Amino acid sequence: MDSPALPDAPSWFTQALAVPSEDIEFEVDGARIHAVTWGRTGTRGLVFVHGGGAHAHWWTHVAARFSDDFRVVAVDLSGHGDSAHRSEYSLERWTEEVVAAAEAGGISGPPVVIGHSMGGFVTIATAARHAELVTGAIICDSPVTEPDPEIGAFHLREAFGRPRIYPTVDDAVTHFRTVPEQDHYLDYVVDFVARHSLRAVDGGWQWKFDRQIFAQFGGGIRGVALPYLSQVRCRLALLRSEYGLVTADIGRSMYDELGRVTPVIELPEAGHHAMLDQPLILLTALRTLLADWDHSEPRPREPPGGSSLH
Repeated sequence: MDSPALPDAPSWFTQALAVPSEDIEFEVDGARIHAVTWGRTGTRGLVFVHGGGAHAHWWTHVAARFSDDFRVVAVDLSGHGDSAHRSEYSLERWTEEVVAAAEAGGISGPPVVIGHSMGGFVTIATAARHAELVTGAIICDSPVTEPDPEIGAFHLREAFGRPRIYPTVDDAVTHFRTVPEQDHYLDYVVDFVARHSLRAVDGGWQWKFDRQIFAQFGGGIRGVALPYLSQVRCRLALLRSEYGLVTADIGRSMYDELGRVTPVIELPEAGHHAMLDQPLILLTALRTLLADWDHSEPRPREPPGGSSLH
């Protein structure tokens, strides 16, 4: 759905939305998967993975700004965005969709995969299960040692509300909420994201995501993602929002589980959904990590019981 930026949106945002993009579709295990791409095909790449209940365009204003240097792909996982719904969902199948997105998107060589919240869990599992197909992974406020916010809220019947049809797009946009909610948002970013979260149905408009996703992960996705954490062998970094879900203690536990070689970087003033309140800080952190990884060698993992300054 095309939507202009709000009149008060800054130039960096409108310029990001103006970067030429292409929608692609491909099939994974019988389901049609949609993704958005930027940049030249046949070059090294980045794959962006959204959180639970979200979609590829949560990343547009960040991802598009990498198009000069990378082939960039933002995927809609099945059950989200413009991808098909399934009768059953699994973390492992989502990893297959991430790998397929990189291939269908025309990325040359193994990409860096960047995932937010539930998408961070998918990114960890992708790096573990498809080690030869991932050169690096960046996790954005994904608390692997705790239930993710989307799943926990589902059990409280609070996550995304009951299915509802809104008469107009503008009416739906006024009801857009994130899980978890946070104190600060950029209104022009939320407006853009919300308008891309809707699909036309009989009688009006409805959110695109499949609520059955959360019913099927009723036991908590951390029980599926946690075993993969210690299996990751590529370079990995954790971005921890100051007001997000990855506390300092969780960051330290993930650091230990990953062999004490993974940078844990706090995004100041950011809530859990950093792309909605502090996108330029998030963008700077991503650019810094990628530049460093281009010009440095990874540290070897410490043996169990080893020590490190952190």
